[in-house]
Amino acid sequence: MYKYDVAIIGGGLAGMTAANFLVKEGKKVVVLEKSNRVGGRAITNNKNGVLMNLGVHALTIDGKAMNVLTELGISIPGENASVKTHGIWRNKVYPIPTNFTSVLSSKLLTWKGKIVYLTLMLKLMKSNFDSIPEISLSDWAEREINDPMVRHIFYSLCRVSTYISAPTLQLAKPVLMQVKHGLNKGVMYVDGGWETIIQKLKKQAIESGAEIFYGKKVIEVEHHEQYQSIRCSDGELYHVPACIIAAPPKETLKMVTGSENTSLSIWVNQTIPITASCLDLGVKKLPNPENQFAIGLDQTYYFTNQSRAAKLSEDNTLVVSLVKYHNPMHQSINPQENKVQLETVMDLLHADWRNEVVVKQFLPEMTVVHDFPHVKRIDNPGPEIPQMKGIYIAGDWCGQDEILADAAVESGKRAALQILATNEPK
Repeated sequence: MYKYDVAIIGGGLAGMTAANFLVKEGKKVVVLEKSNRVGGRAITNNKNGVLMNLGVHALTIDGKAMNVLTELGISIPGENASVKTHGIWRNKVYPIPTNFTSVLSSKLLTWKGKIVYLTLMLKLMKSNFDSIPEISLSDWAEREINDPMVRHIFYSLCRVSTYISAPTLQLAKPVLMQVKHGLNKGVMYVDGGWETIIQKLKKQAIESGAEIFYGKKVIEVEHHEQYQSIRCSDGELYHVPACIIAAPPKETLKMVTGSENTSLSIWVNQTIPITASCLDLGVKKLPNPENQFAIGLDQTYYFTNQSRAAKLSEDNTLVVSLVKYHNPMHQSINPQENKVQLETVMDLLHADWRNEVVVKQFLPEMTVVHDFPHVKRIDNPGPEIPQMKGIYIAGDWCGQDEILADAAVESGKRAALQILATNEPK
């Protein structure tokens, strides 16, 4: 009766992951993408031969996203981005201690602080955090870390691991697991930017039989007992047994007819989106090669040279990124002030950097993630809307213990596997 078994609304990481799992099992899949390219926030812009993601993206080497991509047989080119880390404290740059010797020589820490720091690092790298209760990150830190400077460093590590600056809201367990992955295995910057990941997912899905249609803005999803009706802005209508909506939460709620009194409404209303100001630069060289990676200890920003680990240009132009995390509890954002602040950080790390700039990209208020595991969550979202059997959700806001790309990819897999399980012979 149906041309397609599953329609996927949205061709970002979550949607393309779901498509790959479904077509691998023989399902007829159509991906409806509203723009003229797949990828969502995982696209990469080509600026005169310099490749720039939408802000900084890094793939945790032993995280869930990488594990799922490996499961799908997709290899990701790039290198471990581990490098000497610096911290910015009161407008001065200090090395962040990473081993026993550097801890002993650190000018940031007192002797008592050095013992606390060593104990903390050992705990973060070796502990199993599965049994941690649902407490906030700040509650955990206040209980476990009794040295103020060590807490500053710890919170900075948490920010750079999750791209979120909300310790009173963040659940401790997912953050600690993310920090542990980063400390133990590191992160990868991807050759060609995150467009590489998207294009590999797209190619494999199409080769396995998926169809992708562009310019298909879905304006309505109507639930029926045996099927779902999907209406696009161009008037085209699709009837499918199941659909996965891999779109932002508010868009998802708006497009699903009659969803106001369902679990979807609860899930969307509990979301806390996170934004950041991102300044990406293509530079001929770094004036101070010593400063490759720096995190703010008393301010919510960081700097990284992505080109130290990934190929992002043909002419050896370096791609560096600066980020300022926005506090979700503060509503007022001043784009120009944030841009100046990021440029000031660059001044501190790399004097005369302006003479080296080839290309710039400034994103004043980029959505980093549409939601994350936090203390105000009533329920983990998805994958299926219980009151609307056959409608599933996926995306970075549909994580359980996962954050960022891990949440997007894992939620896409979850939705696909539940559809496959539902259709298995009894």
